[in-house]
Amino acid sequence: MHIHILGICGTFMGSLAVLAKELGHHVTGSDANVYPPMSTQLQAQGIELTQGYDPVQLDPAPDVVVIGNALSRGNPAVEYVLNKGLPYVSGPQWLADHVLQGRWVLAVAGTHGKTTTSSMLAWVLEYAGMAPGFLIGGVPQNFAVSARLGDTPFFVVEADEYDSAFFDKRSKFVHYRPRTAILNNLEFDHADIFPDLPAIERQFHHLVRTIPSEGLVIHPTTEPALQRVIEMGCWTPVQTTGVDGQWQARLLSDDGSRFEVLFDGALQGTVDWNMTGQHNVANALATLAAARHVGVVPSMAIDGLSAFKSVKRRMEKVAEVHGITLYDDFAHHPTAIATTLDGLRKHIGDAPLIAVIEPRSNSMKLGAHRDGLPQSVVQADHVVWYAPANLGWDLAATVASSPVPTKVCDSLDAIIAEVKAQVKPGTHVVIMSNGGFGGLHGKLAEALQ
Repeated sequence: MHIHILGICGTFMGSLAVLAKELGHHVTGSDANVYPPMSTQLQAQGIELTQGYDPVQLDPAPDVVVIGNALSRGNPAVEYVLNKGLPYVSGPQWLADHVLQGRWVLAVAGTHGKTTTSSMLAWVLEYAGMAPGFLIGGVPQNFAVSARLGDTPFFVVEADEYDSAFFDKRSKFVHYRPRTAILNNLEFDHADIFPDLPAIERQFHHLVRTIPSEGLVIHPTTEPALQRVIEMGCWTPVQTTGVDGQWQARLLSDDGSRFEVLFDGALQGTVDWNMTGQHNVANALATLAAARHVGVVPSMAIDGLSAFKSVKRRMEKVAEVHGITLYDDFAHHPTAIATTLDGLRKHIGDAPLIAVIEPRSNSMKLGAHRDGLPQSVVQADHVVWYAPANLGWDLAATVASSPVPTKVCDSLDAIIAEVKAQVKPGTHVVIMSNGGFGGLHGKLAEALQ
């Protein structure tokens, strides 16, 4: 079967392409922007990519067109599909029908930490010999691919609350029908499709409605929005994590790199790993609860976590030049920026820390999170903000109240000049964006040489 994927370089759609190829289909695809790590992964799998949406790519007609949620009416390829009456489907629907049907699905949902937690969970199951399938919105370094079918009943999926397609405005995760569900946290996000937090809570409750009564819901005790979701009605056993939860962590190091795990008050073991930050400790507790639900004893799961290598673009060290360390990170929401910088700060102590931030997500472009930005960077010593001409709101005015010295730049060259002027040996520079950031990481490393 020939499957053509529109919007193939998005993390979800690219992973879907890998699974379709593994199922034996002929897979092609296109995107407006073709960039790593997804483009590299797809080309390595022998998947043919086209830049842009010229309808000529749909002739001869594929058997089915999978349409990504970034595409809307007016897109030339979408209009061609509709006018010619070609069969089309959303990515989440295709995944549910062709991959997830009949499997024990473990879904990881939440505003932050989905990619890291689903990577942890897939790895812990792998470590325990359960060889799960998975689809993750990033590339876990323990696997080097973002998706695989697996040949056991278990399948780990990163369960996103973003909408499914221009013709299906339900959240992606309502298609997945998990038996084990992690709800990590819940804040306002995706301002381009959700008017307010209650609208997102409603979608999360749609997910809760699909979880069987013999399944399990896992959530932290510290999230009022998730508490409200559960109070709308829950027909499934619940386990809690964190403060006052059934699963708790006792920190043995400030940066979260060593901690004891307790379940119902009983010590289960000690995680000693190369991850940092309170957010990753929380991710680990949810992972342990989910793994136990499918039969992995906590002591083995803890050993698995200690061998976990994180995810590409999640505090990934990308270069070290003359004693200056560069990291790539995906954080693009004030809470994620704050927790990531806090984890790094606790890890590096008093060393100089520079953050370079691109407000690139749709919510950021709409200015939905701007009030949280000035305080999100308090752990940095210096912050460089990128304000491209098309941002649509005054970033400089917004961050003027930040307690941290800041510089707003309108080009990559200006960012590189500013960082060069600030760094000295021993400085840590973290570059935060949910896109390619124009290849800034490589250009900066070169400039520092």
